[in-house]
Amino acid sequence: MMGCASSIHISDRVVYHSGKESEDSQNCGHTRPSARQSPLTEVQFGPMKLYEDQLQVLLVFAKDDAQSGGFSWACERAGFRCNVARTPEAALESFQEKSHDLILIDHRHARGFDAEALCRSIRAVSCSHNTVIVAVVKRPDREEATVMPLISAGFNRRYVENSNMMACYNELLQLHHGEIRAQIKLRACNAVFTALEQSQEAIEISNEDQIIQYVNPAYECIMGYQRGELLKENTEVPKSEKNKPDLLDNISSCIHRGKEWQGVYYAKKKNGDSVQQNVKMTPVVGQGGKVRHCVSVNRPLNDHNKTEKPCERVQAESQTDIQQFSKHKDRRKGSLDVRSTTSRGSDAGSSQRRHSSMARIHSMTIEAPITKVINIINAAQESSPMPVAEALDRVLEILRTTELYSPQLGTNEEDPHTNDLVGGLMTDGLRRLSGNEYIFASKQVHHIPSHLTTPLSLNDIPPCIAQTMENEDSWDFDIFSLESATMKRPLLFLGLKIFSRFGVCEFLNCPEATLRSWLQILEANYHSSNSYHNSSHAADVLHATAYFLCKERVKQSLDPIDEVAALIAAAVHDVDHPGRTNSFLCNAGSDLAILYNDTAVLESHHAALAFQITTRDDKCNIFKNMERNEYRTLRQAVIDMVLATEMTKHFEHVNKFVNSINKPLAALEENEGSGDEDSVKNILTAPENRMLVKRMLIKCADISNPCRPLELCVEWAGRISEEYFAQTDEEKQQGLPVVMPVFDRHTCSIPKSQISFIDYFITDMFDAWDAFADLPNLMQHLDNNFKYWKGLDEQKLRSLRPPE
Repeated sequence: MMGCASSIHISDRVVYHSGKESEDSQNCGHTRPSARQSPLTEVQFGPMKLYEDQLQVLLVFAKDDAQSGGFSWACERAGFRCNVARTPEAALESFQEKSHDLILIDHRHARGFDAEALCRSIRAVSCSHNTVIVAVVKRPDREEATVMPLISAGFNRRYVENSNMMACYNELLQLHHGEIRAQIKLRACNAVFTALEQSQEAIEISNEDQIIQYVNPAYECIMGYQRGELLKENTEVPKSEKNKPDLLDNISSCIHRGKEWQGVYYAKKKNGDSVQQNVKMTPVVGQGGKVRHCVSVNRPLNDHNKTEKPCERVQAESQTDIQQFSKHKDRRKGSLDVRSTTSRGSDAGSSQRRHSSMARIHSMTIEAPITKVINIINAAQESSPMPVAEALDRVLEILRTTELYSPQLGTNEEDPHTNDLVGGLMTDGLRRLSGNEYIFASKQVHHIPSHLTTPLSLNDIPPCIAQTMENEDSWDFDIFSLESATMKRPLLFLGLKIFSRFGVCEFLNCPEATLRSWLQILEANYHSSNSYHNSSHAADVLHATAYFLCKERVKQSLDPIDEVAALIAAAVHDVDHPGRTNSFLCNAGSDLAILYNDTAVLESHHAALAFQITTRDDKCNIFKNMERNEYRTLRQAVIDMVLATEMTKHFEHVNKFVNSINKPLAALEENEGSGDEDSVKNILTAPENRMLVKRMLIKCADISNPCRPLELCVEWAGRISEEYFAQTDEEKQQGLPVVMPVFDRHTCSIPKSQISFIDYFITDMFDAWDAFADLPNLMQHLDNNFKYWKGLDEQKLRSLRPPE
């Protein structure tokens, strides 16, 4: 089960286990109906009315005796639904199916089973935190016996054996009205917190000493703080100097007397600005009649004292210090050049090639309209009065964080290689009428051929393959040697090793056999007939992803679930790739293009098929044992990363990464030397920035070929060129528009195509990625490879290598 949401239907009957042994009793126990019925019970939780369904009880006793019989009778009398399990395996299976409210485990006989181990196993199930577990123990020989081992194992309490039926009945009643009712109320807190999290009003909860204990996303949105930075160090409620002292005294007096206060109040934002708010503060009285908490609901006011939406204000205000802007206008303008974020030197030749990301986007060939707007606003600010400059600064903050970075492709008659390559990759399915519909059907999912042996475990990998993978943690790892050693099955073997190194099976609670089956069927769905987009490319991208995940800045930014998502996304990102581009599929009227409305066709297909082949069969379902919410988070991260490999949004992703991460980090280093540790952490771990890091990571891993050692780079260049040649051949044969005419196998210059690709897609992206992750070896390879292709081009050569 992915989730264990409690049922709220009305049960018609009480089910009771007879206690008779049978063949099936070892699994989940017999049940029989009782004459008693239990109506739905109302439970009051503050102002909230809860409905308690019929109580589910699980008795775990290795054999029938007076004690188990006493509890069975007590369950029937109390109207509880009861199941009996004889083994730990049966108990776990029954609990995962029914999510019992109460479990009683026989702890009296060690020879039956290990009760504490069973309790720990149940507590490991994600939906067990609201279950009450009781240990039935022997009467102790001495009173000094401690309950700490039971508490450590996860038991809530112990019951000293007493088979008297009324004693058992009274124990169940006390548990029901005590611990179990308390757990029902705790479950209801999830709904309360969900309401707080979804509220559009800023909500803050503090204790009696005004130490913040909770803020909701709307509060973060308005005030510019991250929840983590407010909760980590006994942070007091931020106060603005604009509030008069007598106002603060009045508020404090009201709250301490248990009275609600409502009025206009200035709150201090993270950037130091004060925002005027309509505030309602309500004290919460707790133990001893004292005020234990204060709940503050805040609505920002605009200049006309009307409420405005918090997320509209955050775009304009949360990251901008207007006063600082007026003092440091020149520095801010200068920081637009992303070269300030790079950390490595370059010689005169490479510096000409390595334009900054912003400068590259500003070029005449590829221009994002939003970049023109930002430049115009920057120029206007220089001669504007302060109110206008402040307003324009807010506009800039909005523009830098919204979906406005898709560039427009111009024409470049002087460089057809660049024009064709960039146009072919950046256009996504604008159909050109050809008068000829070519149906490119999506192929059927491959099953694992029956003649293939079960994949080997990590410990049983043949020595020749293991030796090939010895340096898989090095950037210079030779994927083609592994391809040869594994007979074109590198993804299976490299995947086993990398996933083991990162503890993926442990994170997913997935057996290694399931991972092996998943990698095998995944690799079977890559086309070995493709010269480039095959499982060797997937293994190469997985290797690059693992390498990037080990970089310090990346580790600081991402959580374990992000790392697992990145590795899975790398492995699946091109599954079932047909060896043709999105534009080809759209022009051909393929089934996939129709299915995905000519939008991110291949990327959508890769993500969808990956989850189809994973979840259709338990033998390869690596997600089977994940908790539902965690699975949803992981799934969304994988999908987002796979979709990020689509080239039409290349410049959008790079721009956002530079503006949201590189520039703020560079500004911190400029202002404070190495940068304040907490401020750096806030930038790195902000949810939207973690998403940008993951996108940038897989994009760089996907097209990292020009940053590999020269021989690997040349081999990959030959493979991608052959795939483009084959597409051009088919387009001509089928009478389809030729997407990239320059990739004609008889006339194409491979060095020119590589130079264009590096200039327009690789340089800026890896400049930004290097500034973030510190990758001097990659950048050196990029320099060497660029000079290699330049040298061939200057000799008027069109081949991969110079003549021997």
